[in-house]
Amino acid sequence: MDSLDLEVLQGARRWLSEGRRVLLATVVRTWGSSPRPPGALLALREDGRAVGSVSGGCIEDDLMHRLRGEGMPARPQLVSYGVGAEEARRFGLPCGGTMELVLEPLADASALDALLARLAAGELTERRLDMASGQATLAPAHPEQGLDYDGATLTSVFGPRYRLLLIGAGQLSASLARIAQDLDFAVTICDPREEWAEEWSVPGTTLTRDMPDDVVTAMRPDARTAVIALTHDPKLDDLALMEALRSPAFYVAALGSRRNNAARRERLREFDLSASQVAALRGPAGLYIGSRTPGEIAVSIAAELVAVKNGVTPERVLPVAEAKAALELAADTLSACAVGGRGQ
Repeated sequence: MDSLDLEVLQGARRWLSEGRRVLLATVVRTWGSSPRPPGALLALREDGRAVGSVSGGCIEDDLMHRLRGEGMPARPQLVSYGVGAEEARRFGLPCGGTMELVLEPLADASALDALLARLAAGELTERRLDMASGQATLAPAHPEQGLDYDGATLTSVFGPRYRLLLIGAGQLSASLARIAQDLDFAVTICDPREEWAEEWSVPGTTLTRDMPDDVVTAMRPDARTAVIALTHDPKLDDLALMEALRSPAFYVAALGSRRNNAARRERLREFDLSASQVAALRGPAGLYIGSRTPGEIAVSIAAELVAVKNGVTPERVLPVAEAKAALELAADTLSACAVGGRGQ
């Protein structure tokens, strides 16, 4: 789930605790282009106030009108938008877009208490809603699970599906951790250095002061795990990267200059890593966006992390090293042309 949907659940829980009634809307199916994916949430209070989004605004407006005119439904129901071209245009859906939503009435804060408690603990959780009774049950979920709706039961999955391990507790790590949490990552920070670890203060993250290679081994990285080394200290970074590169982790990267990362690759070859494992290291980490500040560098790294997670091919993005090399080549070419022009 993304951070917006967590805000929806928290907002709905707050309204319920104030004695309000709430309608929870979940996108369950889309056809063609759609503003929001299946699983997206919207909470509507009985007086029409809303948090979250399922479209660009027109569907939200219609749901508010429906709630004011018809009142809170007695049990969950399915509604559809954009079945025809005229209705798609009316509700601001792209050409051919169609969307189905389950509307679930909530009347008691306890309906969300247990779910939010599990999410606060970082647990990936399945919520199964029985459409006939309106009763919801919770159970542990697997990362491969997704939203499922068969007409009788709506099964939603909440919680972080991906894990990110950051080696180093500096300012860059703090910026990147905040972004990663918004991108559906459970974030762990590893830094055995006392002077750095004691200053860590990013809520919602897990801090460990064990040695980085031990942390990587204990995490048992899988295909939904990313590991990024940010300390500039080979004693901390290299052993962690060695373990991560031997794992199925989908993204393993390190901060540093091109020269430092070339030297790092030479060191990693001494650890009996294969050529393909060493080649999998992304360093310097990130995409080239001219970043200079910790916040900008964090955006650069997060952009590459998302690109790799989403299967974007290398031809469509430029890592830092390639982009800088291309810029240098372009500058050398311009310089040579300028010299040649003056000589004519």
